[in-house]
Amino acid sequence: MQAVSLTAYTATSCLGQGLAEHTRALRESRSGLTPCRFETVDLPTWIGEVPGVDAVALPAALSAFDCRNHRLAWMGLQQDGFAERVREAVARHGTDRVGVFVGTSTSGILQTELAYRERDPATGALPDWFHYDTTHNTGSVSAFVRAAFGLQGVAMALSSACSSSAKVFAAAARQLAAGTIDAAVVGGVDSLCLTTLYGFASLQLTSAEPCRPSDAQRDGISIGEAAAFALLERDGAPAAVRLLGVGESSDAHHMSAPHPQGLGARLAMQAALRSAGLRADQIGYINLHGTATPANDAAEGLAVAALFGRGAPCSSIKGATGHTLGAAGALEAVACAIALREGWIPGSPGTRELDPALELDYRLDGAPAPGLRYALSNSFGFGGSNCSLVFGGGQA
Repeated sequence: MQAVSLTAYTATSCLGQGLAEHTRALRESRSGLTPCRFETVDLPTWIGEVPGVDAVALPAALSAFDCRNHRLAWMGLQQDGFAERVREAVARHGTDRVGVFVGTSTSGILQTELAYRERDPATGALPDWFHYDTTHNTGSVSAFVRAAFGLQGVAMALSSACSSSAKVFAAAARQLAAGTIDAAVVGGVDSLCLTTLYGFASLQLTSAEPCRPSDAQRDGISIGEAAAFALLERDGAPAAVRLLGVGESSDAHHMSAPHPQGLGARLAMQAALRSAGLRADQIGYINLHGTATPANDAAEGLAVAALFGRGAPCSSIKGATGHTLGAAGALEAVACAIALREGWIPGSPGTRELDPALELDYRLDGAPAPGLRYALSNSFGFGGSNCSLVFGGGQA
């Protein structure tokens, strides 16, 4: 594929707001996970909650979008001068030439959960203040970002479970190559809600302690929330990081379990390498999907070992951020951008002892990597929806 420049990027998660806090947390191998105290949830689990989301006030012009998910999106857009960089891109290219591509899994479903508590006892009618289209609706998050910047170009929301906001990078890159747009705001936003917390608990996928990706005693995920964004422009725009390749696959093995040999994961990584024109031995860091469930980590481990052996350092940051579901792809793309910019391979907070069945160069602790040029990030979703992204330093 034609390389694409990341001319701006930012992240907001339980680790903090903006790149500086995320860079510091990743260098310190610090986790932002805390015991679950969210809303009315009563579960023995840990979560990655972003402080202060409920206190965010949207501008009056965006009040129709008011819900936790869009407050988190607004909070994220205000970090690192990102909104200003988008406005500069709009001034350069025009409102109809900047696209919006945002991934999410449940969008603003919390708003519906809250509305159901106030439904009319006689008719079941939901309260007048509830507006499905601009809150719960999956497409509302891209509509919100579009409205926030007054954009009129291509816009889409993508919901493919945990690969959602990795796949938006691929979708935007295709539109840039096709010439329908000159720049794209891409990202992922997913916020905490009762549906995901109780839903994953009912599947027996949540851990009662902070998650431990690839650990010999791993027993489940810690759910988090995040908003992460990048501004993509055609290669040639000044940038320290570039998107070099994308790979997508769908193994459709099972509704929730991965293919046991990691078939879809391997196909996605192979496609990403071909797209980038790189060999496996050129990848200097792999950000694993690394959810900390026994099945997912085992399947991904087999896929990575088949392609890279022990030749590529790898880790999962989900022990720091939790699994941010539809926002994970974008959040971890930003983590790869930080790694390339800083020359630093992040460790895996929470992981104590690597599962001996995983034949990987797995890094428990972060370490300097001054020669780091290429990084690969994996995002694999329910139903076998897989996406891998290859990033390179500005001179790669």
